[in-house]
Amino acid sequence: MDAQGRGRAGGIDPADQWVFDPKTGSYELRLDHAEGSDPASEQGSAPSAPTTPPATASSFVPSGRLSPKRPGSKAPKPVPGQRGTGGGGGGRRGGGPKTAAGRRRPKPKKTAKKKVMLWTGGTLAFVLVGGSLGAYLLYEHFNNNLSKVDVGVDNAAVTKGPVNILVIGTDKRSGKGNEGYGDDGSVGHADTTLLFHVSEDRSNATAISIPRDMITDIPECTTKQDGKTKAIPGSKGVRFNESLGQEDRDPGCTWRTVEALTGLKVSHFMMADFNAVKQLSSAVGGVEVCLGKDIDDPKSHLKLSKGRHEIAGEDALAFVRTRHSVGFESDLDRIKLQQQFLSSMIRKMKSGDTFSNPKKLYDLGDAATKSLTVDTGIGSVSDLTKLAKDLSRVNLKNITFATLPVLDNPAEGKNHKTVVLDKAKADPLLAMVKQDVSLTEVKEKEKKAQDAQDAKQQALLKGPKAEPAAVRVKVLNGSGRIGAAQEAVAWMQNSKGMPRTTNGGNAPGGKKVDKTVLEFAPNQADQARRLADAMGLPADALKETTADAAPMADMTLTLGADFKAAGTPVSAPAAPEKAPEGIQKVEADDKNICAK
Repeated sequence: MDAQGRGRAGGIDPADQWVFDPKTGSYELRLDHAEGSDPASEQGSAPSAPTTPPATASSFVPSGRLSPKRPGSKAPKPVPGQRGTGGGGGGRRGGGPKTAAGRRRPKPKKTAKKKVMLWTGGTLAFVLVGGSLGAYLLYEHFNNNLSKVDVGVDNAAVTKGPVNILVIGTDKRSGKGNEGYGDDGSVGHADTTLLFHVSEDRSNATAISIPRDMITDIPECTTKQDGKTKAIPGSKGVRFNESLGQEDRDPGCTWRTVEALTGLKVSHFMMADFNAVKQLSSAVGGVEVCLGKDIDDPKSHLKLSKGRHEIAGEDALAFVRTRHSVGFESDLDRIKLQQQFLSSMIRKMKSGDTFSNPKKLYDLGDAATKSLTVDTGIGSVSDLTKLAKDLSRVNLKNITFATLPVLDNPAEGKNHKTVVLDKAKADPLLAMVKQDVSLTEVKEKEKKAQDAQDAKQQALLKGPKAEPAAVRVKVLNGSGRIGAAQEAVAWMQNSKGMPRTTNGGNAPGGKKVDKTVLEFAPNQADQARRLADAMGLPADALKETTADAAPMADMTLTLGADFKAAGTPVSAPAAPEKAPEGIQKVEADDKNICAK
């Protein structure tokens, strides 16, 4: 049922909740109108609600805020049959159930809980799809809040594979609300950077913090400025935070730096400034943090006593910026505070209180869209909503924050100001992320279920193998490398004695995929095993359908980015089951973290 249907099912048509106020020349949202107040007063000269509505569910959209009066605008003409227009019984013949005296039986008053359910289930959904002037203006308002940057990659908002979202916190000082922090002349560098990886099956997520003072190489990148394309040369051996802002680099340059550093393909980016922390923390009604000692940091202006606190606005910003009063006063210690803060904010945002409160929901959407700069692939409210809905499937207990392992820069002697990558620990950590291995401690019940699934997948490789000449397979290229499918087909035919292999062209939609997949029917299992053996396919590359195929049907092999060359096994080295010792990490559902 559509959003309008849901609204009417509860006695409310969302379009009827937007009432024209002749005093202001704009539309107002009136839940009291929908609940049975005098319709005539709302169509007449004096609306019953106050001009400035209170901060409650019924004032979700402040009067006049989203619908400015246009020159020459007039009050709308009454619609026959609409409530309050004299249409008789809300437009229905017969006017609904009546008493013995012929009058309508009064409707029972709805509880506050029912009002909220009607609002969130009806009007909010109505807003998202449009359908009235107020809804359209609200949708446009959120859309116009968003800032977009074309980084030269046009990824779809949602994909079936793993998702890697680059989250950048910039220290740019220009713009309303950003004044007074640090160097006023800063162009805005990558001050806080996380790569948020969500597994293909959406069972777990890992957010990797990248230290801003890590020495690395920044590759050459291309930006679009004032309608012109500009190539910016790369830099070697510089701080990671220079991947943004320096030399006019945009988020696309940070995007390419992270890909080169981690080996993970970025799907989307989201960038925010100082305002984001202040506005988002206030929108959710405060974020709980914990301190293991009193802190009075004159540089970040954080002054909090030992213990737990609900912080928002300037205090929240001070908390994520402070570093001179915790640990060794380094950026790595500040990252721990940021991970505690983000974990707590995720818990708050996923709580029922946030998403069942219309005002909080509006404030959150308004703050988020005002604070964000995103890539064009998620450059609209509808695309962001699709992405959020897809990623919300991840259970809170399976979200982990970790810091990319680093060492003090040996080139600086004893006066350490920068760090370098600790490859011995970073490589196994990144291997776990690439192969969707969760960093959270897996419970015994979940581990048994996963072990059973792994055993079932491994069983696909065991059994008789068909003769090479009997293998029928269509090869699709999703590797991102031109000619890979034909290269594989030629190798199979000439080196492996598989003449019934064909080149099927590019993968559907021309999309690049991360992993090679072989799809086959149960009666093609012997052919699949032969091909898997020849190509060195891992067990998780095999995807068996439920129904048998026709006798002469082809299997489908889609080459992924893990296909390096014909004759080179596709199998990747097994990822470790546990993160290396000493990895700094925080589990999002851990409420007992206290900064020291």
